[in-house]
Amino acid sequence: MSYKESTTPPDGYDVGRENMLDFKIDEQFEMLEQSDAKNFILTTVDEVFNWAKLSSIWPVTFGLACCAIEMIAASATRYDIDRFGAGAFRATPRQADLMIVSGTVTAKMARRLKLIYDQMPEPKWVMAMGSCAIGGGPYFKYGYHVVKGVDYMVPVDIYVPGCPPRPEVLLEGLMRLQDKIRGRQGKMVTPKWVQDYAKKIPYQK
Repeated sequence: MSYKESTTPPDGYDVGRENMLDFKIDEQFEMLEQSDAKNFILTTVDEVFNWAKLSSIWPVTFGLACCAIEMIAASATRYDIDRFGAGAFRATPRQADLMIVSGTVTAKMARRLKLIYDQMPEPKWVMAMGSCAIGGGPYFKYGYHVVKGVDYMVPVDIYVPGCPPRPEVLLEGLMRLQDKIRGRQGKMVTPKWVQDYAKKIPYQK
């Protein structure tokens, strides 16, 4: 007796179950191709170039004093400055486009700093990190050997205050530099604790 397979489903069998394995790949690919033909982006060449610049800021390996320790910490794994595309610290100024002046600039170092800045290709930016680089810091009054602000030597784009500023502050300054490259003006929001502290300071005319 030969076995013959039945083509009629048994009672209660749901015929729609066979269609569950039909994923309709061809129809989905066709819909995907049609949708891709409609997708387009409107922008300008300047915005594309600025996006490329702000996404690949290469700082020059240039540390002067205690602020450089915080800059090194910002490039480590805890803060990971590579998230912003700025972790490729270059050993030569000819491959860098950002100078982070991290520390005290003495009169002897000022000439070297200006030389490194001149060797950097355009476009280039400068970030003054810490009180000493911004205005001389604690050496402002009696430090005859300290430059009272690196902006006397090179044009500064971003000022990062602190003595020394923490890595989070350096990353904040980096994001403000990205806003400047993008062409947007950042909105300064004063924290509430600053306003409360300012009210407690005695003021005399």
